[in-house]
Amino acid sequence: MINSENSASYIWVILFLYATVILFFVIRGALKAKSISDYAVGNIGFPAWVVGLSLAASMTSAATFVINPGFIALYGISGFISFGVVMPIAAFASLIFFTKGFAKYGKAVKATTMAQWIGNRYENKTYKFFFGVIALLLITFIVLINVGLTQVISKSVNVSPFYVLLGITVFVFGYMMFGGANSMVYTNTIQAIIMFIVAIIMISSGSDFFSNGVSGFLDSLHNIDPNLTSTTNPNSFLFRDYFEIIFAQIIIGIAIVCQPHIITKSLMLKDQSKINNYLFSGIFFMIFFFLVVITGLYARLTFPDLTFDGKPLKMDEIIPTYVVTKFSIGIGIIVIIGLISAGLSTLESLIQSLSITITSDILEPLSPNFISKKSFLVNKIVIVFLAIISFFLSWDQIQNPKLSVAIFAQNGVYAYFAAAFVPVLFGTFLKNVATKAVFAASITAILVHFGIYYFKITPYMKGAVNNPGISAAIAIISSLVVGFILNLYFRKQKA
Repeated sequence: MINSENSASYIWVILFLYATVILFFVIRGALKAKSISDYAVGNIGFPAWVVGLSLAASMTSAATFVINPGFIALYGISGFISFGVVMPIAAFASLIFFTKGFAKYGKAVKATTMAQWIGNRYENKTYKFFFGVIALLLITFIVLINVGLTQVISKSVNVSPFYVLLGITVFVFGYMMFGGANSMVYTNTIQAIIMFIVAIIMISSGSDFFSNGVSGFLDSLHNIDPNLTSTTNPNSFLFRDYFEIIFAQIIIGIAIVCQPHIITKSLMLKDQSKINNYLFSGIFFMIFFFLVVITGLYARLTFPDLTFDGKPLKMDEIIPTYVVTKFSIGIGIIVIIGLISAGLSTLESLIQSLSITITSDILEPLSPNFISKKSFLVNKIVIVFLAIISFFLSWDQIQNPKLSVAIFAQNGVYAYFAAAFVPVLFGTFLKNVATKAVFAASITAILVHFGIYYFKITPYMKGAVNNPGISAAIAIISSLVVGFILNLYFRKQKA
C-alpha cells in the first residue's frame, strides 16, 4: 500500500525530479522556437519513430489509463469490448487511412492547426473561423485530464484535491506558455516510454486473479454480478446493446482521429516518406496503452462492492484507489508517474493546439495587424485564460460529477470531431469539393449531436445519464449524408 505518510514523502521527491526533467526539455525546446509556427509544429527534424511515440502519448491519456477503466470496473466485459477492442481497432484503421492524405495537404496548404487546414483546403476564411470557435469544445477534454491527474496525485500524497488541481494548473499551463511542439516531442517521448512500462505493469497486475485460469477469473466476476461477464450490460448507460458497444464505437473510433492534437501530429514530420515508420511506432505502443482498461476488471475484483474503508468509490476514484492499495512503494511510484505521464502527454498537446487555434484562427482574423506582431505574447495570455477556465470547470466536475467526468468530456470532444469528420474526409480524398456542402455537414453534425443529447431523442437518451457516443455516431452519419448529397447537388449546378 503506497498512500502512507512515508510513501508520500518519496512520491513528492519523485514528482519534483520528474518536474525538473520536464522543465529541462521545455527550456531546451523553447530556445529553438523562433515563431508561432515553430511553437505549433516545431522546427526540429525528429525521427519518425519519435514523432510516433508523441502520437501514442497524445492519443492515449488519463482517460485511457484512469477514467475508462473505471467504466469497466462498473460494467465489466461489455465495457472492455467497447473501449479495449472495438474503438482502438477502428481508430488504428482510421489513422492509417487518413494520415498520408492529411499530411500531404497539410504541407501543400502550409497549415499548422486543424482550423487552418480546413480553412485553407476549402479557401474559406469563415469556415476556418468556425472551426477555431468550435475548437473551444476541447476544453472539456482538458477538464477530464485535470480531474484524472488530480485524483491520482491526491490519493497518492494525501493532499486535498483542490490544492493538487491548483498545482497541476499552475505548473502545466505555466510551462506550456513557453514549450510548444519542440518541447512536447521530447517530453512526449519520455512520457510514452514510461507509459509503456506502466501499461505492462498494470496489465499484468491482475495475474493472481487468473490462478484458476480465464474461466476462474470470469467466475469470480460473475459471482459479484452476472452482468459483469455478459457481452452486453442492460444496467449500464453505455453498453446496453451491440449498437452502443460495436456500431457506435466503430463510428467514434473512425472519427476520433479528427482532433487537432492527433491528426496534425503528422505535420511535424519533415520527411513525408517516413509516415509508415511513424504510424507503426505510434500504433505499436497504443495497442498496449488501450489494453490498460482491463485493469478495471481487476479493480472490481479488488473492491467487489465498490467501497474502500467503508466509503463508496466514485467512478473516477476507482483506479487511483486500486493503484495506491495494490502496489508496493517502489512499483507504485513508477505506476503513479506513468499515470501522470499519460495525463500530461495529452494535456500538453491539447493546450498547445487549442491555444494556437485561439490565437491564430479566432483572434488574428479579428485583429490581424496586432496579433501577427504580438502572436507569442497573445498566445501566452490565451494559455492563462485557458488555465483559469479549465480550473473552475475541473473543480466543479470533481465535486459534482454526473457519473464521471468522461461524460462531460465526451459530450464536447465528440461534437468537435463529428463536425470535423466530413471536411477532413472529403478534403483528403475528393477533388473539387463544394465548400457549402462540407460547411453544412459540419453544422448538421453539431445540431444533431447536441439536439439528440439535450432533447433526449432516441430511447438511449432516456436514462439518468446520456451516452454521447450514440448522439455523436448519429450526428456523424447525418453529416456524411448531408455532405454527400449537397456536394453532388452543387457540383451538378456548376456543370
